[in-house]
Amino acid sequence: MAFTGRYEVESEDNYDAFVKCIGIPSDIIEKGRNFKIVTEVSQNGNDFVWTQIYPTGQSMTNKFTIGKEADMETMGGKKFKATVKMEGGKVIADFPNYHHTAEIAGGKLVEISTAGGITYKRVSKKLA
Repeated sequence: MAFTGRYEVESEDNYDAFVKCIGIPSDIIEKGRNFKIVTEVSQNGNDFVWTQIYPTGQSMTNKFTIGKEADMETMGGKKFKATVKMEGGKVIADFPNYHHTAEIAGGKLVEISTAGGITYKRVSKKLA
């Protein structure tokens, strides 16, 4: 499937401003600034398993089906319910305090999150 793969962060724009805006504590912001986060995506039709693996060994996994409400977790650890959509090849989710899109562009995973007028962009290269 289009999203299936293992990706490693290659570049980020507006990390500090965005994570401050969504309320991530400054000690966590400092630790996460240069993390090479690995994202593993498994897609089977409209079913996704989306895992972010941190260099600390911790991970966060969201499982969802496009168009159906699912239990999700934010990067800050907050649990919530959301209905993930697919529009124009982009996965779209509204988190409690930010709007998130993800797409495959040029073979890379491009994720854009927006909150309070700040746009955070993370580009990850495909590893496998």
